[in-house]
Amino acid sequence: MTSTTQPAGHGTAARDTARLALVVGALGVVFGDIGTSPIYTLQTVFAPTDPHPVPVSPDNVFGVVSLVFWSVMIIVTVTYVLLAMRADNDGEGGIMALITLLRRRSGRQGRRAAAALAALGIFGAALFLGDSMITPAISVLSAVEGLKTVEPSLAGAVVPITAVIILILFLVQRRGTAAVGRVFGPVMILWFVVIGACGIAGITRYPEILKALSPTYAIGFLAGHFGAAFFSLAAVVLAVTGAEALYADMGHFGRRSITRAWLWLVFPACVLSYLGQGALILKDPANIEGPFFLLVPGWGRLPLVVLATAATVIAAQAVITGAYSVAAQAAELGYLPRLRVAHTSESQIGQIYVPWINWLLLVSVLTLVFAFRSSVALAFAFGMAVTGTITITTLLFFYIAARRWRIPRWLLIAAAAALLAVDLLFVAANLTKFVHGAWLPLLIGLTAFTVMTTWQQGRRIVTAERQQEEGSLREFVDELRADRFRLARVPGTAIFLNRGKDTTPLAMRANVEHNHVRHEHVLILALQTEPVPRVPPADRITVDNLGYGDDGIIHVTIRFGYMDTPDVPAALRLLDPATTEGPLQLDTASYFLSKIDLRRGDRPTMPGWRKRLFIATSYITADAAEHFGLPRDRTVIMGSHIEV
Repeated sequence: MTSTTQPAGHGTAARDTARLALVVGALGVVFGDIGTSPIYTLQTVFAPTDPHPVPVSPDNVFGVVSLVFWSVMIIVTVTYVLLAMRADNDGEGGIMALITLLRRRSGRQGRRAAAALAALGIFGAALFLGDSMITPAISVLSAVEGLKTVEPSLAGAVVPITAVIILILFLVQRRGTAAVGRVFGPVMILWFVVIGACGIAGITRYPEILKALSPTYAIGFLAGHFGAAFFSLAAVVLAVTGAEALYADMGHFGRRSITRAWLWLVFPACVLSYLGQGALILKDPANIEGPFFLLVPGWGRLPLVVLATAATVIAAQAVITGAYSVAAQAAELGYLPRLRVAHTSESQIGQIYVPWINWLLLVSVLTLVFAFRSSVALAFAFGMAVTGTITITTLLFFYIAARRWRIPRWLLIAAAAALLAVDLLFVAANLTKFVHGAWLPLLIGLTAFTVMTTWQQGRRIVTAERQQEEGSLREFVDELRADRFRLARVPGTAIFLNRGKDTTPLAMRANVEHNHVRHEHVLILALQTEPVPRVPPADRITVDNLGYGDDGIIHVTIRFGYMDTPDVPAALRLLDPATTEGPLQLDTASYFLSKIDLRRGDRPTMPGWRKRLFIATSYITADAAEHFGLPRDRTVIMGSHIEV
């Protein structure tokens, strides 16, 4: 008799394999940005072109390396890995997740504070969009600049090569990252092993650099050389760029996988690289020209440049994907118009492509490359976006923590004060670079913030106007019941998309009042985006007969999460025929959409410039039929106009 019982360790081995796969996947997607920071951080700190240069001396090198180590420890390990990643929205992380948590958990007393913090969070998301423009430019530039350590005569080719790589990167976005993603993890594992090994080689040249791991060197540098230390923070912050990605990509890989990857490989490799570079500079101050690439002998620099370029392309890919995600979530939450979103993977929900954002980023990134022409020049702009996002994330986290967990208030205040003091010190240091480039992410952030808040306000005005024009749905159904319009009834099913259950779809009212017909079965459909990533099928649909169980008119509400694909025909197949007042002919049903033409009116609803901005923004709205997966040959669009 044979037994089918599997070995006791089989289940454990399978779980371990799955966990390892998640860790490898996280290494390939999450850590590209922060993992490539060693290429340019120390070089930027000691750059002679800095408007506030830090002199190269043993005390300063020890102090800077110690500051880098403890900044990474406090901001990445403590703020993000140990704290922020515990504040998830049904598994999803990132600043948009914090905003939805604010909406959900704010009571009446805290509504004003929550609204103000939500607005601050939107500004943080806007800064992230600025970060997504700067990261591809500085990352790829810094890697290609390694050619100068191989052959100085190649310096003139750095910008053109960078531009070609970036152009190719954005052109292939439409194909998705599913195929390329399988090699991202192994490439980044190789990257971290190599930079860690190079760091160890550098440490052996000057082992005393290990003393910089003591916080006394960072504190002593700040206390004894505050001027140099303060200005160095504007470049030290480059060591924590990409920290937001750990939090934002939590929904794809899970908190544990990201934490393990960070603590087991990424953090040690980056620290070893910084220590090795510090040792190299102590050995010969002339090495500040390119301490990262100079850690390897001449024969190994070209292969390292190639590997670094691959790693920075992965870093750029990660932040580009993050920009798609933030834009798509902002649109679902009502801060941007409906955008065309293409899902590029059948198995990975988070792999999306947003064409409008893609081309905006391409133009912006190429403009930055040709305008700044070096990673050091771009670094002055980069830090401002990073510190702003980190500070806002810290503030939102502690506000939510105070309402979500039963932690003594004094402990939360003490922790928040300590971490915010560190964050604000970095913000202040980066403000000293304002005229040298720090204005750029602030300008991008303010522009994106203005667009998003203007769209939200304009959308609210248009919604109020539509409610007046549409009229009460219940009263309209009562009038149809009483046959006030003397309509001809035609066979088939008509589906009218609407915003809710209180008002009548404009397309339905026009069909009745002008065409004097109604279909045998009428389905009024409202789509709701919930402040959760995904809605399970069992909770997706609600049916209301609108007061009559035999007139063939029903109202259906379909709920989607902000990470769901709003596929209307697929969702309608979940309907129970027993609740639809007869069988619906979904395969031949006609879909009716109401298209609103916006016009600038004279009423003082918004300043004139914001009205123009709102109307201009509306032009990028994605086609509704495509967005909701409606069949083109059975979709009818009926127009109307509203003044704002």
